[in-house]
Amino acid sequence: MTQLSISTGAGVFDAIAAGPPEGRPALLLHGFPQTGLVWRRQIEAPAAHGYRVVAPDQRGYSPGSRPQRPEDYRISLLVDDVIAISEELGWAAFDLVGHDWGGAVAWWTAHAHPGRVRTLTVISTPHPGALATTLRTDQDQRTRSHYMIDWRDTPATEERMLAHDAQELRDFYAGKVPQDSADAYVSHLSQPGALTAALNWYRAGRPDGAIGVIDVPTLYVWSTEDSAFGPAAAQETERWVKGPYRFETLQGVGHWIPEEAPETLSRLLLEHLQAHGK
Repeated sequence: MTQLSISTGAGVFDAIAAGPPEGRPALLLHGFPQTGLVWRRQIEAPAAHGYRVVAPDQRGYSPGSRPQRPEDYRISLLVDDVIAISEELGWAAFDLVGHDWGGAVAWWTAHAHPGRVRTLTVISTPHPGALATTLRTDQDQRTRSHYMIDWRDTPATEERMLAHDAQELRDFYAGKVPQDSADAYVSHLSQPGALTAALNWYRAGRPDGAIGVIDVPTLYVWSTEDSAFGPAAAQETERWVKGPYRFETLQGVGHWIPEEAPETLSRLLLEHLQAHGK
């Protein structure tokens, strides 16, 4: 893998990349509280098959693109970042992959720019419309999502998460994420202003508009032990995709699928990309 700095109108995004520069492009979006490093296992398989794979540290996670105001993390601006990165890389169309918050950005990008997204792969995060529906109708999902409200409290949340050598932050990863990756995430988010920027994704407010159904070929991977997203939202997602759709459930796996089940996810991702390779 190589390190990249991608300059856009919104700032400079750090990224890791692999595969031939002329290969079919794929962009991988991380979630909270991680970085592009989360994809280090998934980068390998597509790159080995000739894909050009880039995994940026998104807005707030890259020091060169870290605005201070919560409103600067609205979903429309995060989608703009995806398009700006792809344009800077010279990609007219690309395969898009996202986990956690990166999954939400991926759904919204496929909705707003279907002509740019060749295929969509989302891990863990249900379609935003499906999540909104189950937040109204499913008590289990409301309970699972309550942390999103709690984390809007500032600066108490970041102070609590970073206290005692970032013990609360470390607890998110314990037993699920490789120790070297967990250490790297904690070190990254302990930089001045980094954790506040990451939490601003939760504090930015509601999306500017409504999201509709997705037309592009979509793979959605959900796991039965996910603490954030329950089965109701996962199953509801199918109603929000009218393009070719594949839903995979991983039994006994938690929220951190890219690192808990790296081989399985890499296989599913490569199958999806190859099935829609034209």
